[in-house]
Amino acid sequence: MAETPEGKVKRKIKELLKALGPDVYYFMPAMGSFGKSGVPDIVACIRGTFVAIEVKADKRKNPPTALQEKNLEEIRTAMGHALVIDANDMDYLKDYVDRFMHDREEVAAALSEIYGRYAK
Repeated sequence: MAETPEGKVKRKIKELLKALGPDVYYFMPAMGSFGKSGVPDIVACIRGTFVAIEVKADKRKNPPTALQEKNLEEIRTAMGHALVIDANDMDYLKDYVDRFMHDREEVAAALSEIYGRYAK
């Protein structure tokens, strides 16, 4: 069976997330009658932070539905990261995740230093 344009984008995103190693957990929720409608295509935990990704082949031609937008907004309200990514956004997503991973390393180093001071 041929891969759909959206399927190609999903595959590239999964490859990017997998390449980050054990700092990333992700899954693709069940769709159809067994899943909740409007849930983003990829749900991830990147170094302890919730990230949801709605995948589109071309978000200008096929933007998120009202229900998908509602779910993305609920995630943002709950302090999660919610993105809509299409084939044109792969460099953006890589930069986003790279910055995110770098910032988390700085935070972890600062916390380790603080905890070290008070652990004695």
